[in-house]
Amino acid sequence: METDDRSGGMPRPPRDGDAEPPARFGPLEARVLERLWRKPSPQSVRDLCAWFPATAYTTLMTTLDRLYKKGLLVRSRRGRAFLYAPRYTRDGLRDQIARRDIDRLLGPVEEPEALRPILSTFVQEVGRRDDGLLDALEEMIRARRRGERR
Repeated sequence: METDDRSGGMPRPPRDGDAEPPARFGPLEARVLERLWRKPSPQSVRDLCAWFPATAYTTLMTTLDRLYKKGLLVRSRRGRAFLYAPRYTRDGLRDQIARRDIDRLLGPVEEPEALRPILSTFVQEVGRRDDGLLDALEEMIRARRRGERR
């Protein structure tokens, strides 16, 4: 959710065309996101300083601004300060990144058969890592088909 920086208004949900979340974060960006996910309310740079004692105020401010510009945080004004909150939950961000990466991997599909090698490799890799995950994938496919038939 986002507010207009000048309005201090109510947050709005993300829209199509909003900034796409990056796949990777710098170490400080990741730590800041983790801290914000643990807080129930928006935080200012000053609020977060206690959790990052070895980080300069200006570095933390720049990191929050960078996360905001990447579309990962929303911000609103409180007096002269900005308050920041995560745009996505931790799981929501993972879902956004996974969707984007899968979409890039699959690309525009004119020939569905062209996807077989990708799907085959995916199934092999899932099975190589953990047979339990392969079973879970199979159950997800069954559940999806049951849902589509209704």
